[in-house]
Amino acid sequence: MFPPPRFCGGDALPSMPAVLLDLEFAMSSHPAPSPHLSRATLFAMALASGLAVANIYYNQPMLGVMGNSLGDPRVGGWIPTLTQLGYAVGLLFLLPLGDMLERRRLIVVQFLVLAAALMVAALAPGLAALAVASVLVGAASTVAQQIVPFAAILAAPEKRGAAIGSVMSGLLTGILLSRTLAGVVSSLGGWRTMFWLAVPIALMGAILMGRSLPAHHPRQPLRYGQLLASLGKLWAGEPVLRRAAVTQALLFASFSAFWTTLALRLAQPPLNLGAAAAGLFGIVGAVGVAMAPVAGRVADRRGPAPVIALGAVATLAAWAIFGTWSSLWGLVAGVVVLDFGVQIALVSHQHVIYGLHPEYKSRLNALFMTVMFVGGALGSLLSSAAWHHYGWAGVSILGGVLPVGALAVSLLRGRSGRLAHTVQ
Repeated sequence: MFPPPRFCGGDALPSMPAVLLDLEFAMSSHPAPSPHLSRATLFAMALASGLAVANIYYNQPMLGVMGNSLGDPRVGGWIPTLTQLGYAVGLLFLLPLGDMLERRRLIVVQFLVLAAALMVAALAPGLAALAVASVLVGAASTVAQQIVPFAAILAAPEKRGAAIGSVMSGLLTGILLSRTLAGVVSSLGGWRTMFWLAVPIALMGAILMGRSLPAHHPRQPLRYGQLLASLGKLWAGEPVLRRAAVTQALLFASFSAFWTTLALRLAQPPLNLGAAAAGLFGIVGAVGVAMAPVAGRVADRRGPAPVIALGAVATLAAWAIFGTWSSLWGLVAGVVVLDFGVQIALVSHQHVIYGLHPEYKSRLNALFMTVMFVGGALGSLLSSAAWHHYGWAGVSILGGVLPVGALAVSLLRGRSGRLAHTVQ
């Protein structure tokens, strides 16, 4: 009557309390909507995700121009940090709202808040106003992560991986191409022009989602305090979630290590290339993103575990290329393999966590993405230190060690299963 949950290979069967919890939800007075996700809706969700997440990366190629314009050298240090901090805060405190509020309305409102924050950034007269706007832009940009679990909800179970892969392709394309767009626009019209351009883009996202998405109400709405309190219980009660989050955090740390030091590597002899070339690598990396839907379909058919292992191996192979092939073509080949590996592992991990329980998708995503984001931040920090002390060779060793750790964690087989207690 109730289909069994899917886990990575080797996971244990659900415990009796977990089964009782499933029955409680199955007997809820609010039946779940029938899965329905058309190709047009899926494309709209992928596009909106990319448009949203791009906003946290627009400032990176413009920092020098922004600092000169405002006459404050602190811009280069504070603005990207505060934007990322805002994103982290949004992941932890805004993402769980998807399990509390009507999802379509929440996504539309968050896009409208994003547009308002971008206007504040475009009008900022100095560092203080720009700093506040940056935190708001970062937090509101997490609307992209509201869309991903919604796609998993709307998709039929046997097509969940492919749906997640399609939306994540749009999201990662937005990440990779945002720096290129901002570099071109700011060089032609200044940094404020990029923020002004981003305002109608965010409004377009609101309109697109308002027209494309169906209404979706949570079965058992919670108060916000209950929602946040349940996060700790979810983390403690789901070993599958913990393993997925830590594994992806290590892979994302490896990913961040590359992008943090790429511009420094390109500036070295014999390459002697400027920062603009680093932005163009976003276009190169987009080649690997195209494999996300394929990875999702493979995860649907064969399970996510083999795809996760392949992602970790591909990430390790990318750093082997970086460390041994010192030419520009080596960087180009390596970045395609790197983005491919990290992306297919990410899609497969989301396939895993979204299958744990239908009622907790936003909270599961909040925990997963927060841990992954912390891993990325640590990867950036460690790679900067490795570059300073050991140069590109040190970064390559660090980048290679991280996916080895990820592979080891992904192969661990502890006691798994569904929640052994109620998280609400």
